Amino acid sequence: MFRNTPKYLLIFLFAFIFLSPVKAQSEKLTLEECYRLAKENYPLIKKIGIIAKTADFNIENANKRYLPQISFSGQATYQSQTINFSDALGSFPINPSLPTLSKDQYKIQGEIDQILYDGGTTKNQKDLIKANTELQVQNIEANLYTLKQRINAIYFSILLMDAQLKQNELNKESLQTQAQKTEAALKYGTAFRSSLDELKAEIINVEMMSTEYKANREAYLKMLSLFIGKSISGSAQLELPEGELLQTEIIRPELKGFDLQKSIYDLQKKQLKSDFLPKVSAFFQGAYGRPTLNIIENKFGPWFITGVRFSWSLESLYTTANKKEILELNRRATDIDKETFLLNTKLDLTQQDEQVKKYTELVEQDEKTIALRQSVKQSAEAQLSNGVITIHEYIQKTNAEHLAKQTLILHQIQLLQAKYNQKFIIGN
Repeated sequence: MFRNTPKYLLIFLFAFIFLSPVKAQSEKLTLEECYRLAKENYPLIKKIGIIAKTADFNIENANKRYLPQISFSGQATYQSQTINFSDALGSFPINPSLPTLSKDQYKIQGEIDQILYDGGTTKNQKDLIKANTELQVQNIEANLYTLKQRINAIYFSILLMDAQLKQNELNKESLQTQAQKTEAALKYGTAFRSSLDELKAEIINVEMMSTEYKANREAYLKMLSLFIGKSISGSAQLELPEGELLQTEIIRPELKGFDLQKSIYDLQKKQLKSDFLPKVSAFFQGAYGRPTLNIIENKFGPWFITGVRFSWSLESLYTTANKKEILELNRRATDIDKETFLLNTKLDLTQQDEQVKKYTELVEQDEKTIALRQSVKQSAEAQLSNGVITIHEYIQKTNAEHLAKQTLILHQIQLLQAKYNQKFIIGN
């Protein structure tokens, strides 16, 4: 058959045959993967890179304070009076002719200033930049963490639709089996056409429910696709996550944010101390103008001055005490915010604990109800075969069993979601 077929075509055919089943495999997605993809895709995460770059520039600018600071200035003035050296020496026996300073004076000056000691101001400034950057990033992390709650709602809704579709299909198969039996009985005249029509109508009703479940599932998949930035096919399978609670201590990212805010207040206190300390710098001034430092000549010329400059401003003495009190009050306010957050979180956790208990009990009750409904349905099948009950009565008992199973599915998913809400509240 393949004797005259080119080799490259044979390779293509074999590759197509063997690789096609791999491609046909349905896509699998886990809840943890959805968390990761949603965080990477959410636009807010781009701000982290911007904040980091901004911090780098600010720190670089702070470091440049250690570089020599160069400035230029110039002025041209006219004075109403100047010194007349001849008049000043008029009482002496010898009265030489001395120059008079010009009333119009000019100066162009350049200065280089090099910090020698700034009391730790620059270091504290860089520490504050780093702390503020870390706080901004942590606030973004806290906002990104809330994505988990939204992903949970969508993910578990899809799982619920999957489970309900599966149960609907089982119910449909059961009704179809009974419809086939009734159709066979109709041929032999032992059943009514109305009984078969009623079964077919119920099958259509189940199919309508499946259509609604499929539409809801498709809508939830599109929402999840938008969140994670990845196209999800309708055949995708979402894996059922484990509901085990691994962590009981609250470790939410917001708590770290509160601690970082308090560390900023500590750094600001250190900055107040630096502001009070003296500053020392070396400087060099070079200038050209009239008069020079030798004012007697009253000529244009260059000159320079160099030395060490010392400055100590005591202005902060008036406000340091109040500023410290303000920072301490801000620390207390942050502690109160943290306590409030913990209290609200514990209240949410308590409420969620009760939800877990409620759904656990409901699942146990559902399982007992299903066992009874299954027993009733089995009896109904035997009674229908013996002509004791009608098709309508059989359908009622079948629907009662189906409803019990659907209720169990709903409570099982709600229980799992409640456990994951526990994890979210704790920070697990």
